[in-house]
Amino acid sequence: MPTEYINRDFAGMATADDAVNLAFKISGQIAACDVSKGDFVRRETLLASLDPRDVELQVASDRSQYEMARSQYERMKRLMEHEAVSRQEFEASEASFVRAKSTYENSKDLLSDTKLRAPFDGVIERVYVDVYQRVQAGETILRLVNPRSTIVEFTMPEKSLPLLADTTTRFSVTFDNVPNRRFNARLHKYAKTSSDASGFPVALKISKADSELYGISPGMTCQITMRSEENGPQRLSVPLSAIYAPATGGTFVWVVRADSRVERRRVVLGDIFGRDMVVVLSGLREGEKVVTVGVYKLQEGVEVKVINS
Repeated sequence: MPTEYINRDFAGMATADDAVNLAFKISGQIAACDVSKGDFVRRETLLASLDPRDVELQVASDRSQYEMARSQYERMKRLMEHEAVSRQEFEASEASFVRAKSTYENSKDLLSDTKLRAPFDGVIERVYVDVYQRVQAGETILRLVNPRSTIVEFTMPEKSLPLLADTTTRFSVTFDNVPNRRFNARLHKYAKTSSDASGFPVALKISKADSELYGISPGMTCQITMRSEENGPQRLSVPLSAIYAPATGGTFVWVVRADSRVERRRVVLGDIFGRDMVVVLSGLREGEKVVTVGVYKLQEGVEVKVINS
């Protein structure tokens, strides 16, 4: 039998591979913001800075305490060598020195925390603050995104989700800005639950080489074509609607016996294929009839009427 295919089309959009909201680790007043929306920046570019005066005062104070503690420790060390002080006094001086040194080194690190730098090459998508504005630690200052995208996102209806597990399913993407080029794509990830009535979010990935060559960037709209084989594997299979998977675990079908009563049968499933079919690896024999409607309403031994075998 020749292979037949099912094609389904979805509207989608390229999204940023890397996108991050940037914030300072400490609170303070914005002294400078050197970028605007749409600016391209290189990794380690200085984006914004806080007024460093409060931190500088703290560093100066901690340095003074550190130098005093160091001087005292060195004096006590010399005295200890001549047994002019007790071990207890020396150890107390040593502990004070260690604490002061740690405090000073930590405060020096705070100076670097007044500078906000780009973690990667990207484009400023949004700036949330103004110069002289006071901000809290962790408050979003700006958003940086990767200017090239290899991720495409779209929404899929629940009834089509089984096709994502179909080994015959293939994806291609056509961007509105590149209408004469069809890009191969692979499944990247998808949500198995969704509170969105419109469907389930799915993400595909195109090659980095294609993205860079054709300038695919976040926000570009596209059409996704999903193709899967209609015929599927030439093995024993049943409709997905025939599968009974209770909360207690396991996968089953309801087999209709010769007396028209049902028998619950455990089955081992294989690949999903086509519109709504799944391969049965074991637990069912060729020619046996199974219930395909209302499987969660049945009980062992219930009599059913066969409408379509």
